[in-house]
Amino acid sequence: MHVGIVSDTHDDTDLVAAAIEQFDAVGVDAVVHCGDFVAPFSAAPFEHEFDFYAVRGNNDGEWALAAQIDEFGTYLGEMGELTLDGVEVAVYHGTSPAIVDALVECGNYDYVLHGHTHQRVLEEHGGTVRINPGGIPIETAPEPLHVAVLDTESGEIEFHRL
Repeated sequence: MHVGIVSDTHDDTDLVAAAIEQFDAVGVDAVVHCGDFVAPFSAAPFEHEFDFYAVRGNNDGEWALAAQIDEFGTYLGEMGELTLDGVEVAVYHGTSPAIVDALVECGNYDYVLHGHTHQRVLEEHGGTVRINPGGIPIETAPEPLHVAVLDTESGEIEFHRL
């Protein structure tokens, strides 16, 4: 199973379209958005041929976002747990680094997916892989937006620059 991972798109509809195009090119089966859509309209393009899951980010102030996503996908709230192709996954925006660390260190998950910092991260700790695909460029993280693709069968993770 191929899982697309994206975060911190902040209403940038051009980047959302580019992310979906990349996910289509790879042929993902599911996409996980780690929060910070900002407004509900920027979640709508993710209504696509893949399964869709999302958590709330600290800039997702419009509570209508949950209803928008639930029309075509699964809104997990502040944090969620998924089992994708037998792989255990925690999804959290990443607002609290202590919570991210606790999710990684608890040993309950194969993968912990998060965003918030806008910085790409791929690291392993005690059998758990932490993935942050990055986000739109900001002053503290000027790198262009990337998305990640996880192959649950092989464990391979690829980043794609948009």
